[in-house]
Order: sequence, then C-alpha cells, then structure tokens
Amino acid sequence: MTDLVTASRPGATAGPPAVPRLALPVLLAGTFLVVLDFFIVNVALPSLQRDLHAGADTLEWVVAGYGLTFAALLLGAGRLGDRFGRRRVYALGIALFTATSAACGLATSGAVLVAARLAQGAAGALIGPSVLAIIGALYTGPARARAVGTYSTVMGLAAVSGQLIGGVLLRLDVAGLGWRAVFLLNVPIGVVVVALVPRCVPPSRAARPGRLDLAGLALAAVALTALVLPLLQGRSAGWPPWTLLSLAAAPVLLVAFLRRQRSLVRAGADPLLDPRLFRSRAFSVGLLAQLVLWAGQASYFLVLALYLQNGRGLDPLRSGLVFTVLAVAYLAASAQAPKLAARYGRRVVIAGAAVFAAGHLAALVAVRQAGPVPALVPGLLLTGAGMGLCLTALMATVLASADAQQAGAVSGLLATVQQVGNAIGVAVIGIVFFGALDGGYPHAFGLSLGLLAGLLAALAVLSLGLPPGPRPARRAG
Repeated sequence: MTDLVTASRPGATAGPPAVPRLALPVLLAGTFLVVLDFFIVNVALPSLQRDLHAGADTLEWVVAGYGLTFAALLLGAGRLGDRFGRRRVYALGIALFTATSAACGLATSGAVLVAARLAQGAAGALIGPSVLAIIGALYTGPARARAVGTYSTVMGLAAVSGQLIGGVLLRLDVAGLGWRAVFLLNVPIGVVVVALVPRCVPPSRAARPGRLDLAGLALAAVALTALVLPLLQGRSAGWPPWTLLSLAAAPVLLVAFLRRQRSLVRAGADPLLDPRLFRSRAFSVGLLAQLVLWAGQASYFLVLALYLQNGRGLDPLRSGLVFTVLAVAYLAASAQAPKLAARYGRRVVIAGAAVFAAGHLAALVAVRQAGPVPALVPGLLLTGAGMGLCLTALMATVLASADAQQAGAVSGLLATVQQVGNAIGVAVIGIVFFGALDGGYPHAFGLSLGLLAGLLAALAVLSLGLPPGPRPARRAG
C-alpha cells in the first residue's frame, strides 16, 4: 500500500520547491466525487427502483457493489501509482470514473446499472491512494498536516452532504433526467479535472516501486466476492446451496491470502498486506472496530433513505433535508474529535459509540410511536454527533499508536476495511430490512435500528482494546 511517509524518505521522489496553487483543489475534487458517489445514490434509490423496475437485491448491489470493487482493488492501486506515476494513475482513475458515471446515468436496466457501478467502484480505487501519495510527495511538515486535514474534511463533507445534493438534483429534474442526474453530475466535473491534472499536479513516483502481487490481489477479490455475493443474493434466491458454500469458502480464501502475504515477507518480496502489522494490538483491534463502524454507517444511510421516502412519503429533497440534520451534528462533533482523541484516546470512541447508539434508540422510539417526521430530529442529532466522534477519533487513535514508518500502510488498510464494511453492512442489514418489509417500512426500519444499535454496542466493547491514551489531567484542589 502506498505509504505517505515513504514520499519524504530518502530515495523517494521529492516534490518541487513550489507546489502549484491548484494542485490540492484538483486532487480533492477527485476525492470529493469518489466519496460523494457512495452516499448520493441513497436518496435516488426509490426513484431508480420505480423507473428501472428494480428489485431489492438490485438496490443493494447499487450501493454495496461500489464498495466491493473499490475495496477489492484498493490494496493494489497504490502500487500502480508507485510504478507508473501517481499523477498518471490519478488522471486515469478520474477518466474511468467519469466514463463509468456516464454509463450509470445512461443505464437502461438494473443489471446494466449494477455492472456500471461495479466498474465505477474499480475506477474509484485508483483515485484514493493516488491522492494520498501525491499529497505525501508534494507537501512536508505543517503543510502536509494541513493538506491531510483538508483531505479529511472534504471526505466528511462529501459523505454528509451527498443526500442533500442528490435531493436538490432530483427536485430540479434538469432536462428530465430524474435519478440519472446523481451520476451524470460527475461527468462535467470529471472532464474538467482530467484537463487540469497535467497543468496543476506535478508528476511523482516511487524511486523503488514494489511489485504488484496479482495473485494476492485476485485472492483478496475472490474472498470478498465469496462473502458479499451470497449475502446480497441469498434472501431473494431462497438461500440455495451455493450461497452456503460460498460463505464457507470466504474464510478459507482469506486465510490463503494471508498465508501468501506471509510467504512474500519471508522471501523478501513486497506483500499487499504486511502481516507484521497485526502484531500491534492497536492495529488489529482498530481494524476490526473500523469494520464494525462502517458496516453500520453505509447501511444506516440506505435504510433511512428508503424509510423516509417509501415509508413516510417524503420527496427526495425533503429526505435530503432530513439528512442535513445529521450533517450539522456530524460536522460539529468531528471538528472537536481530533483534539478530544489526543487527550482522551479510546474514551472518545467509546463515548461516540454510546451517543451513536442512543441516537438509533431515540429514532426507534419515534418510529414505534408513529410520530411526525420532526420527532426523528433528536435521534438524528445524536446519531450525527456520535458518528462524527467515532469516525474521526477512531482513525486518530489508531494512527497515533502506529509506528511513523507504518502510518501510510495503516491508513491505507483502514480505508480498505472501510469499503469492506460498507459492502458487508449493506448486505447484512439489507437481509433484515428487506426481509421485514411485509410488516411495513416502519417495522423494517425499526428492526434495522435495533440491530445497528447492537453493532455500536459491539464497537464500544471492541474499543476497550485500543490504546487508552493519556489520562486527563486532574485539577488542583
């Protein structure tokens, strides 16, 4: 995985003395698109379901398929940039992302849309590691810290604003595009970014790029597919034998992948995933906590969007405005989370998980009482605040405990697990939500909220294994 620290060590390509002013905005535009596209689609799901006569499994694939291919290729994408040039791979990723976005927007059936989303996720995997590696090559010291901080802020803004942007697009219904606009929006932006990359982003590559382990990458991709595919298709197919065999094969394939990575380390070769990282308890626990957190994150946005539109009759814009309540609380909490994490360590993650779960339970009470939509606001505020605390503090706590030479590898693997969690969470919560729709949307949403609150309780328990961090200073007297 591309290491941010590597770019500043001897032997790596150094950035130019003066960084072009537009370099960071051009890079962050790609980051914004990739993150936005995961979340903006939620608010368009009911519309595209009606237009394409799509089933529940198609909706799940539209969301989870993007995360699946993104995660499967993310491990090897950084190596491509090291070998062929990070600017070149970033530009290629944006170009492919633009083309696949157009394919999504022009899809004539659910199957075509799912195929385009899978390709779009693969293109997105080329963008993320390239952006981080170029930032590491261009900036040093405080400038790098500011650039990485801006990168994190842009990711958060893209995630929390996606539903509102989607709602506005569907309300405007430009040229009668409807839900297609949430994908076609990427096309003009992508074209501009591709044109600006050669002018604004200096080239960089690793002086000694590692080899890309194609066999290991294939094993990881097949293992993830073996896990997610039956979860997405099993319920609608009646759980035929192949789904159970596939689920049983997933851990076997994962073990084979890890054994291959160990053999590469023993041979002095370059693994996609360095197994020695797992010697750190902070890393192992942090990775599992990241998986649990994101499994609940993406799936929550999915079921909330469907509940608000199909269950409460809100149009996409009003649904997007409801998500804005989450966004405001998220931004307020995430702004304070790094400072709190530096002082209180894992306690912030545990507190965030508790607040997050309390928000789900408050929303569950409002749903059970069949109150008006504003009755959801207290729960949404708690959920957004807990989300902001957890997401930022978990990353900060794990990275703070990592060796400086491993910081880039750790952050890259956390990003990979984030996408895996997205895909698994949508698949698992989708089984509960769509399986309970015979009882109505409030019933299905309520069951999902209960399960999501349980996931957050598991996150709080897992977080006890993270480094405790410094003890708060006691006041004298």
